[in-house]
Amino acid sequence: MRLTDLLHPHLDGITSVVDATAGGLRLEPYLHLPPGVELRPRHEQPVGEGELVLLSYGPDPALHGDEANCLAVLERMRPGGRGLIVFGHPGPELPYYHLLDGLVAHRCQVLRAAPLEYAHLHAGAVFACTEELLPPHDWFGRPVPADGFATALRIADEYVLADFVSRSRRARLLDLERTSEETARVLETAREDGLAERLAAAVREKDQLAGTLRSAQERVGLLEARVAMLEGSTSLRVGKALVSAARSPKRGAARLPGELYGLWRHRKAKGRTSQAATVEPAPDAQADDRHYLTYRALSVAPRDRLVITGVLTDRTAEDFAADAVVSRVLPHDGRLLVERTDPDVFVVQLSACTAQDGPWSLTGTGLAPDLDRRLSELIGQARAFGRTAVLWRDGPAAGAPGLARLAWDAVLDADTGVRLSRLDPVADGRERLRDAFQQDSTRVRLARLARLAGAPDPLDARRVAVLAAPRDRTDVARLVAQTLGQLHRPAEVVVADPAGLALDELAAASVTVHTGPPTAPWVADWTDLSEDRPDTLLLDLLCAQEYSGADAVGHTPAADDYVFVPTLRPLLVRRSLLNAGIPPDSWSRAGCRLFAVRGKEPS
Repeated sequence: MRLTDLLHPHLDGITSVVDATAGGLRLEPYLHLPPGVELRPRHEQPVGEGELVLLSYGPDPALHGDEANCLAVLERMRPGGRGLIVFGHPGPELPYYHLLDGLVAHRCQVLRAAPLEYAHLHAGAVFACTEELLPPHDWFGRPVPADGFATALRIADEYVLADFVSRSRRARLLDLERTSEETARVLETAREDGLAERLAAAVREKDQLAGTLRSAQERVGLLEARVAMLEGSTSLRVGKALVSAARSPKRGAARLPGELYGLWRHRKAKGRTSQAATVEPAPDAQADDRHYLTYRALSVAPRDRLVITGVLTDRTAEDFAADAVVSRVLPHDGRLLVERTDPDVFVVQLSACTAQDGPWSLTGTGLAPDLDRRLSELIGQARAFGRTAVLWRDGPAAGAPGLARLAWDAVLDADTGVRLSRLDPVADGRERLRDAFQQDSTRVRLARLARLAGAPDPLDARRVAVLAAPRDRTDVARLVAQTLGQLHRPAEVVVADPAGLALDELAAASVTVHTGPPTAPWVADWTDLSEDRPDTLLLDLLCAQEYSGADAVGHTPAADDYVFVPTLRPLLVRRSLLNAGIPPDSWSRAGCRLFAVRGKEPS
């Protein structure tokens, strides 16, 4: 739709259009105002009857203007005034909620919104400042025949139904995008498999040619040694002397006796030297071609953690080792490690290949073909064992373009996350810890890797069981509200007898309700349901635990925050510690780590 198609149906009764755009965008060429409607420059006077104001808002403030300018103009709207806002954001990404409160506060009703067909303007909306509810407009800009209460009902009903339909369509779109990405990945893998086979054939041919060349070089060396031996023999030298004397009898015959005598003296001295050498040198010790593995992480317990083998940087391997079994391969021992460690996934980190130093430096750049060949062999071996080969592309792909041509099962385009213990709670703030915990932590990144490989999920270590004892319907209502209101929702709720309690809502929300001992790694005691619990309680407790590695997290009377303490009121306890039956006041003396967080959010 053109801007004139959106604007002109709403110019009835308008005598002036005020251009209040703040960026570098010029809307005058798009307006084509009819006779009798004047375009006026920006002013700071109220916008009332007979005036329409132009606003713009988009991702580039220098071009489209910003939110503050739009809100400032809305404050000057008076009943009877109208406005048009053009957006630089695509329709599905339109941040209308930034302006919604301002529109409502200044009695502005949006009459129509439509997409625009411009490269830098994607949508527009017409609004009017009014004291009563106005009828909405259809696609063609005509008012819908409704008024008063009927208009309110229409707007409310359409809002609810349209939102419902749009949610389902957005979910369907996400599913289609995911399916499309998986299909593209499968096709790319199929193409790469063909390339890998051709590469393997070329490598085999190269090895055969290299073997033939080595054999020829060994044959040449043997012949050269034989020629040198013949040239140094006495018989050959005597023959040369005789031939030389025969060719030049006058001069050669006179020199011949002296040359023969010199040859005899040299041979006699050489014979004495050989007889004197009675002690033979000791043969060289047999070369030890066995490979010795330095540090390697091996697990003999039942596999309940993700097992990773691959090419990783020092920092990434250290961070991953907190939540997974990690083994780093070297060019000389990679085949042995892939076979012996039996990993869930074989990972190659791009940063480990583009680093300035390290055993796999320059891999994939074309400057180290031997490393490229070894890595291709390791990937083929891992896939032959049924393991997932993953390229972790945590940097620009142009740094090692050769890696993209290898036969990967999946490619992760993301950084390796941040380990919470590397953050500073004071400098980074509580919100940063929460964001890292939920979206950017190393454990979250490993969960994506585990889903690709079908391996144990590292996020299972964050599961929390709530111990509760509701007595009546009021307690049940508080328990359900506090459980489902948590930003980090508990995985299970343990009660004494769930038969007589109305806890179906928890089960419908995928929260397990059962009796007996808890099964989650962490336990929170919510027996006292009269206590108010903020929605960030479990989130903050788990953030503190993952940051500190403590066995119990809770509050202290002194409101200690992010420090280890000898005693505390436990709010989150490791299940194994709870099952040990040790009194809480003896936990510190038993070697358990207790970590305190502040009970109230800072003001």
